[in-house]
Amino acid sequence: MFKTIKNAWATPDLRKKILFTLFIIVIFRFGAAIPVPFLNTTALKGVMTEAATAGTALSYLDTLSGGAFAQATLFAMSVTPYINSSIIIELLTVAIPALERMAKEGEAGRKKLGAITRYTAIGLAVLQAVFYYFYLHNSSYNGVDIVKYKSGGTGVFTAFVIILTFTAGAALIMWLAEQINQHGVGNGVSIILFAGIVSRMPHVFNTLGMFWQAANQDPSSYGKYYFLVPLFVVLFLLMMWIIVFMYDSERRIPIQYAKRMVGRKLYGGQSSYIPIKVGLSGVMPIIFASSILILPQTIYFLMGKNAPTSGFWKSFFDAFSSTGWIYAILYFLLIILFAYFYMTIQYNPIEMANNLRQNNGTIPGIRPGKPTSDYIMKILSKVTFIGSLFLAFIALMPIIFGASTGMRNLSIDGTSLLILAGVALETVQQLQSQLIMRHYKGFLD
Repeated sequence: MFKTIKNAWATPDLRKKILFTLFIIVIFRFGAAIPVPFLNTTALKGVMTEAATAGTALSYLDTLSGGAFAQATLFAMSVTPYINSSIIIELLTVAIPALERMAKEGEAGRKKLGAITRYTAIGLAVLQAVFYYFYLHNSSYNGVDIVKYKSGGTGVFTAFVIILTFTAGAALIMWLAEQINQHGVGNGVSIILFAGIVSRMPHVFNTLGMFWQAANQDPSSYGKYYFLVPLFVVLFLLMMWIIVFMYDSERRIPIQYAKRMVGRKLYGGQSSYIPIKVGLSGVMPIIFASSILILPQTIYFLMGKNAPTSGFWKSFFDAFSSTGWIYAILYFLLIILFAYFYMTIQYNPIEMANNLRQNNGTIPGIRPGKPTSDYIMKILSKVTFIGSLFLAFIALMPIIFGASTGMRNLSIDGTSLLILAGVALETVQQLQSQLIMRHYKGFLD
């Protein structure tokens, strides 16, 4: 990887793209530090600390935004509205025939879908900004309100400015991501997510240092951290290695193309394969599962003083605590369920079998038509099951480690690890492909 980056830096045009990408990341980090007006930052910090401890959706959004959400800065919404919009449009493309036809129209259709995705992202950003404003408006810390109003004001102007600032920040960061796609290196949305998660790493190291310092001050009570802190580092490296290994793993379905005569020339007869990635669904099953399971704890946290302290509803909300075994079991099952769901969206075995028949291709030992589609579906099911178990292991290991050792609030989870490894590998592969393209002499030489 480092050799690839070194070679890319030595190439003038790639060096310009790398510098442009770094410039956009710097702008993103500046925007993530500019606070929105009319907010009491001290009270906001206290409320967000409680939200992070409760394991609500707010802490999850804060991780993806690189700490900007908890500080209510210009880029507090981060690329979350755009990601949600992309997921919604992708799902609707399968369900709505008009969008499906648009997706098959080539470059023109993709541009139309891209415009629809951007407009949908702006609408979601407005809704998310309104929700966040009312949450801040109704929250206080030690009797101090988060939203500050001018004396004698109605608060309408304040609400308008805060919501508009959040929405404008989401639109600006979406534009910055598209600039990376056009003039930089890597996928813009992924690069911004990567930068946000990396910016939280100092907080992880600081938390580990606090555990280590506590062990030094009171060895009798905290001596276990002498063992747990190195164990966490080893576990982190092990999980990253597993992610990289599974990211490159694939199941290859062999394909044999029949020979055919076209005029006086003989075509076909070569062998090929269909690559099926083990991690074909990526991080999406974890995002879907966590988004559902954090809703009860988020509702409980937003209820504030009206939250139940006993009875059935208290037990119900406690069952969805991120440290409980019910949460872990549901998390495991939902990850597997959404992995299969996402597989059915990405792959159509019947269409794949028809394409093979049209191109005179067959799977050795399998008859064309329905037997081929059934065989492909069987392979997809097996690969998806293995990939879903891998995702469940990555997602549950930080939770199990934190619940069993007490080392929580490290601001890192399975989603973050998958994003870090996936974006790094994807960017390096893109650099390698561009280096090969620039150094390939071709047959004219």
